[in-house]
Amino acid sequence: MKKKTLIALLVFTAVVLIGGGLYLANRWNKPMAEAINLPSRTAVTPTEQNSTPGAPTESPSPTQASASATELPTTAFTATAPKPLCGGPEVMYIIAAGIDTDDPNYTYGLSDVMRVIRVDFVTPKVTVLTLPRDLKVDLVDIIAAKAAEVPNAKLNQAYFYGSPGMSYYTGTGGGMGLLARVLAHNYDLYVDNYAAVNMIAFEEIIDAMGGVDVYLEEPVDGRPLGKDDVDPYKQGQGYFPKGWNHLTGFDALSFVRIRDRYGEVARTDHQTMLICGIQDKLNSPEIITSVPKMVLSVLDDIQTDLTLAQIRQLICLLPKLSRENLQFVRFPDEWMVQGRADIARLGNTFVWDIPVEKIVEFINAFENDTLPVVLEEGGTTCPVNPPKK
Repeated sequence: MKKKTLIALLVFTAVVLIGGGLYLANRWNKPMAEAINLPSRTAVTPTEQNSTPGAPTESPSPTQASASATELPTTAFTATAPKPLCGGPEVMYIIAAGIDTDDPNYTYGLSDVMRVIRVDFVTPKVTVLTLPRDLKVDLVDIIAAKAAEVPNAKLNQAYFYGSPGMSYYTGTGGGMGLLARVLAHNYDLYVDNYAAVNMIAFEEIIDAMGGVDVYLEEPVDGRPLGKDDVDPYKQGQGYFPKGWNHLTGFDALSFVRIRDRYGEVARTDHQTMLICGIQDKLNSPEIITSVPKMVLSVLDDIQTDLTLAQIRQLICLLPKLSRENLQFVRFPDEWMVQGRADIARLGNTFVWDIPVEKIVEFINAFENDTLPVVLEEGGTTCPVNPPKK
């Protein structure tokens, strides 16, 4: 009887362990939110850049073959291609967006900050491409049912039309899914995954790491320009003096939203400064070991189709990145020509008048990692700042 009981307990334990393992494996590799399921990109991957696809291979002639047969044998050494680090793919593309809402359900919102992140797990290297929010994009072939109403949009409206509150888009991934398809359709830019952060989540992320330090070579003034300025968010955008500034979540949100005195291009540069500060903080000895726990604590407030396995890969790669291999690129300043266009629901409004073919060419170079390390205009790495006092 005791033997039968023991066997039963062992069988039960095995079933529980196997079932629990399968559950955890499924959870580990399951997207945190609905995936976008874009078709595969056609850009060249790092390992393909060093070879010529489809190049013919010459067969030796009989004379060559017999001649080589009389030569002394030599030892051939085949170079082994480096493998991706941290169990990741060779390259991963993520569209990251900051949504101008404090709604935890992301019911509505504009994606006023958009960055495409190219993660190279082989080199390793991360390149971050800034996308201007005021680009005119075509929607006709993407949301056909609403083509008559919204044949076009500004790029930052793509998320809005795909959000739950609008539901103009019936594909997968909601607002971020529509944004991803707009990028693919208009600029041949394909991403694998997405991450959207609203204003609440943004503040929580910064506060979870104990704030971020940013060095400013000149003061940044976000105070209201005049008496008629009634935007409630601008009341807290404040003044950030020259030198080191320690930013809380509230301060950081204020800092990256400042635009009135400086324009959109300067605002993206401020955002890049903050990203560099975040990288420095996450790599600091006092916090690096707690990064996984910190990330898990804010995941519920973020929209992403990354899996826990992919998030682990990205966290693993972070300390392996050299400063020069975290690069930021944006379109050159001379491309940023102001224009106007008729946009659905907005009327005749401001847009950046950049030829589409230029954007496609730039993005192709970005995907193939052939952009210069530092562009004459529009590109940078994180600066080496003076020591803190």
